[in-house]
Amino acid sequence: MDNRDVVIAGGGPVGLMLACELALAGVGVLVVERLREIDPTIKAGSINVPTAEAMYRRGMLPALQEHQQLAFEQMKAFRAGKGPSGPPPAGHFAGIMVSSAGVHFDDPAFRDAGPARSVFAVGQQAVESILGTRAAELGVEIRRGVEVTAFDADDEGVTVRLSGDVLGDGVVGHGVVGGGVMGDVVRAGWLVGCDGGRSLVRKLAGFDFPGTEPAITGRQAIVDLEGADGLQRSWNYTPTGLYAHGPVPGRVLTVEFDGPPEDRDAPITADEIQGSLRRVTGVDVTVTAVHSATRFTDNARQVTSYRKGRVLLAGDAAHVHSPFGGQGLNLGIGDAVNLGWKLAATIRGTAPEGLLDTYTTERHPVGAWVLDWTRAQIALMRTDARTAALRDVVTDLLRTADGSTYLAKKLSGVLHRYPIAGAHELVGSAAPDFEFADGTRLGEHLADGTSLLVDLSDSARLRDLASGRVRVLTAKSGGELTGVLIRPDGYVAWAAADGGVAGLDEALSTWVPQIRS
Repeated sequence: MDNRDVVIAGGGPVGLMLACELALAGVGVLVVERLREIDPTIKAGSINVPTAEAMYRRGMLPALQEHQQLAFEQMKAFRAGKGPSGPPPAGHFAGIMVSSAGVHFDDPAFRDAGPARSVFAVGQQAVESILGTRAAELGVEIRRGVEVTAFDADDEGVTVRLSGDVLGDGVVGHGVVGGGVMGDVVRAGWLVGCDGGRSLVRKLAGFDFPGTEPAITGRQAIVDLEGADGLQRSWNYTPTGLYAHGPVPGRVLTVEFDGPPEDRDAPITADEIQGSLRRVTGVDVTVTAVHSATRFTDNARQVTSYRKGRVLLAGDAAHVHSPFGGQGLNLGIGDAVNLGWKLAATIRGTAPEGLLDTYTTERHPVGAWVLDWTRAQIALMRTDARTAALRDVVTDLLRTADGSTYLAKKLSGVLHRYPIAGAHELVGSAAPDFEFADGTRLGEHLADGTSLLVDLSDSARLRDLASGRVRVLTAKSGGELTGVLIRPDGYVAWAAADGGVAGLDEALSTWVPQIRS
């Protein structure tokens, strides 16, 4: 029987990010993905600051920048000949576009994220491609055309049954298990479901998955259109729904408040996209070709706990919601980065007591916020007169300087904090990308995925407390900080100013995996 530390069900961005984090820590991981290739269906088109930071800290910033440049070129082609585009948007809420022109980027919440701050226009397929390349560099085995069909979990691990054909290093045969197709049986210490909103891992493990029922049918596609000159760019409300056109050639999106689709899995045809466009826009467009299309709803659910014994969930397997606000991909990457180092330390026997339990404690509130954020947007999109009046009020508020700044902070992810004990304002937040006197930045020192204590005051007392417990970097940044303890996921576990070291010993004991000789 094949033995692994971890089996990850799902090789999308979340599963791949988690695999990279585990492999970086020396954990034996197997990723199984039912699709043979990256899904080309149109999906998320941007990333937020925490996602860009996470990939920057692991050396993937150049690849992100390359893909962003390609995206900018596509957007430029769409705008060609259509007049000036004006300042870039800060984002949108329920289709209400908000310009970045009035955003107070000097707000303290916009901490120094370094070069990651300028990367955002990177789509989901690009993220998956970058992570796939990184996983291969780290020696992660990815079996494509393979999926989990069943598993048995006990106190010591999980026996996982797989089916399908292997396009990776292993070989999977065919047979029958429980009426299905049989392949390999893998014994693992842990199973992580990163297998999407309809997660089989979640269902088989029996996770509670409460939430709200869907009220809309949304369609998004890349198409060839005739009569597109009658469509307005960006987001637009009509008496029958909502539509978006652009920001890349051929991209259209519609929302209709006629309940969820009868069959989510039915092929999406040109006639379906065309009919929805005509109903919502009132423009007699003709769809001549469909290059990529998807349906979605506003079904919003979240598991009550992200762990059940030896089975864990991350990404859409743990939470589903409508795509508005572009939070889904980012939420899943955040799950993976938070879980990876904690699970690795647990497997290696170096984790402080209760460390793995903090995965749910820290990530569940972030997921709950995203669900409520998307629910609020759906409520504001409704087509009745009362909602339209409310939308006018919200539009006025969001387009004030304070309103646009609030939106930018929420959408960018810079407000995300974890409930970590500590008096300093940095504790619980992502670490600023300190620029040191030698010209290096903090992100360049986090590539190995371990904790780091940055001694910013050349404090012998601080280094004595940390000796043998955590990697220490002595550097100068020109501020009043004594030092900062940074977890492997880039979040601050301790900080102090003016020479103080109070609380450092407790923070080290709570958050830092033991160093093995």
